[in-house]
Amino acid sequence: VQLQASGGGLVQPGGSLRLSCAASGMLSDIESVGWYRQVPGKQREVVASITNTGYKFYTDSVKGRFTIDRNVADNTISLQMNNLKPEDAAVYYCRFDVNVRSALGIVLQTNWGQGTEVTVSS
Repeated sequence: VQLQASGGGLVQPGGSLRLSCAASGMLSDIESVGWYRQVPGKQREVVASITNTGYKFYTDSVKGRFTIDRNVADNTISLQMNNLKPEDAAVYYCRFDVNVRSALGIVLQTNWGQGTEVTVSS
């Protein structure tokens, strides 16, 4: 599975950005998809995710400001980020968790995009 993330950039506080992630490869059984972010010196944290049942999760700090969506037809996900704050600045990564068949049976494979940087500054 290959993931290509895009859409990061520099935005002023209060501004908006839309991140996109396109997936290709063996995607017949996707367990969940999501967006994570990481700042230097800190662990990568989940921002938003969607399970295969359509349940959406948002970390508390982005609720009401960010929206995650998934297009099943073309295997893309997006993250619409509104009212951005300086504390939202980070490298954002998309992630697809896919069930794959292996010699051991069905295993969950985690796939990461390359990261796209979001800078929020005036």
